[in-house]
Amino acid sequence: MSTATPTAEHNPVLNWTAPPFPPAKVLEGRYCRLEPIDSARHLDDIWAVNAGQDHIWEWMPAHPPQTKEAYGELLAMMAGKAGIVSFAIIDKADGKAKGHLWLMEIRPEQGVFEVGYITYSPVLQRTRVATEAIHLCGAYGFSLGYRRFEWKCNNLNEPSKRAARRFGFQYEGLFRQHMVVKGKNRDTAWFSILDSEWPAINAAFEAWLDPGNFDSDGQQKARLESFRAAQA
Repeated sequence: MSTATPTAEHNPVLNWTAPPFPPAKVLEGRYCRLEPIDSARHLDDIWAVNAGQDHIWEWMPAHPPQTKEAYGELLAMMAGKAGIVSFAIIDKADGKAKGHLWLMEIRPEQGVFEVGYITYSPVLQRTRVATEAIHLCGAYGFSLGYRRFEWKCNNLNEPSKRAARRFGFQYEGLFRQHMVVKGKNRDTAWFSILDSEWPAINAAFEAWLDPGNFDSDGQQKARLESFRAAQA
């Protein structure tokens, strides 16, 4: 007879119903708005900030589009792809789309969703908008009843791993030889946030995003991690 301490896998999941597939809808934040991708509406803005920025595609499965037409075809593919919800990231300061991301690997029957294919233009990186976009994704999934929010990246992608930890995702392990991407091996680092962890993480996001946490130049006064530590 086993004397092991019971862990989560031994526990029945009570009073939980599988959530719906996330409807494609506008998600409103304080600094940004996530809109379902529409190539006709978003292409001009996104091409203006991403054209020639090939380095932001280094870890992506796709190669950087070299023409506006090719980028439009990519956005149209995203908009029509089954099994994902693709969003353009709109900066409310000027109403321009400055990047895009997906909710993907969505498994309602297990209550799991992932944020991925995150493509931030240089003008979007390291901004309040960039952080709030991730917060909106997490808040949306958990509001629908999902249990687990995932982040995965190439293990060599150190900036992505740092970002995951900053946002409150916990490292879970390494899937070795998980994929072949652009002809290269990819070992995949896995991170997650659980529904039981989300209330404290959500509170930290909201505190960090408060206008009082930023100076007149838009620079943070306190780090996101410090707000999360205060919730512990």
